[in-house]
Amino acid sequence: MTDISPAALRGAVDLSSLRNRPDPSTSSAPAPRVGDVVVDATDETFGQVLEISRTVPVVIDLWAEWCGPCKQLSPIIEKVTRELGGRVLLAKVDVDANPQLAQSFRAQSIPMVVALIAGQPVPMFTGAVPEEQVREVFAQLLQLAAQNGVTGSLPVGDAVADDEAPEEPPLPPLHAEAFAAIEIGDYAAAVTAYEKALAENPRDEDARAGLGQVRLLDRTQGLDLQTARAAAADGPLDVQAQFDVADLDLAGGHVDDAFGRLLDLFEKLPSDQRTPVRERLVELFGLIGAGDPRVLAARNRLTSLLF
Repeated sequence: MTDISPAALRGAVDLSSLRNRPDPSTSSAPAPRVGDVVVDATDETFGQVLEISRTVPVVIDLWAEWCGPCKQLSPIIEKVTRELGGRVLLAKVDVDANPQLAQSFRAQSIPMVVALIAGQPVPMFTGAVPEEQVREVFAQLLQLAAQNGVTGSLPVGDAVADDEAPEEPPLPPLHAEAFAAIEIGDYAAAVTAYEKALAENPRDEDARAGLGQVRLLDRTQGLDLQTARAAAADGPLDVQAQFDVADLDLAGGHVDDAFGRLLDLFEKLPSDQRTPVRERLVELFGLIGAGDPRVLAARNRLTSLLF
C-alpha cells in the first residue's frame, strides 16, 4: 500500500455510537496516563481515543491473542510509534474482548491497522507487513495529519516516573538474535536463531511459536495474493500453489479459509502425497493455538480423513 486517504474508509467504518460516549473528563474509565504513547483501548474508553485524535494521529491496532501475524506486526508498530516521540498514539484493540469496536471497524481479518485523524478513520494496512512498509505508511500518516492541522504531541520521556515503567528481563541471546533479524526483515536469519534455540531446549515454547510465525513471514514475503490465487485455481492439486494461498490467508487473518483449503487438498491427494500437507496443517495449528475452536474443528476433520 503506497497511498492513504480518509475517503477510502468513508462509509465502511461507523464510529457514530462511539462518538456518543461520555466526555473523557467525566468518564470513570482510566484515561491514558502521561507519557503513554501505546495504550489499550476498549469499547468503554474509545471515546477518549477519538478526542486524542484531534491532537495527534491515533493508530488503531486491531488484534487477538490467537492471531500469529498480529504477534509479529504489533512489536514493529509499537517500535515505530515510540520512535516518533509522542507525535502518534498507538491504541491496541483486542477484537475478542471489544466486539463493538471490531464491528465498528468491520474487522473481517486481522491484524488490521487503521488510523484516526481528528476523529476521521484512515486506512493503513491489513495483515503482517515488513517494518519498511510500516515506516512508509506512518510517514504518510503524519503528512496527512499535518494537512488537516493535527500537529500536536503527547508528553513522553521524563514525564513518566522511573518506578512506573518496570524494566523487562532481557531476552535469551538466541531470541534477541531472532528479534534483531526480524526488525531488519531477515526472516531466514530469524528462523536459524529460533531453530538453534529449540535445538538447545526442545521445550522452549516461545522459540517454537516464534519459529512458526517467522517461517510464515518468510514464506509470504514477496508473494502477490492475486497471482497466488490464480496459480492455485489453475492447479488444484499443486501443493505449493495451495500452500502459498493458505499462508497468505492465514497471514491476513482468514484462518478458516486457510485450514479449509489445505484440508480439501489433503482429501483429494493420493495417500502417499499427503504427508507435507498434514505437516503444514500441524504447523499452522500451532500458530493459532491448540484451544482455538477453529483449530479444534480443523483437527477433527483431519483426524476423520486419516482414519
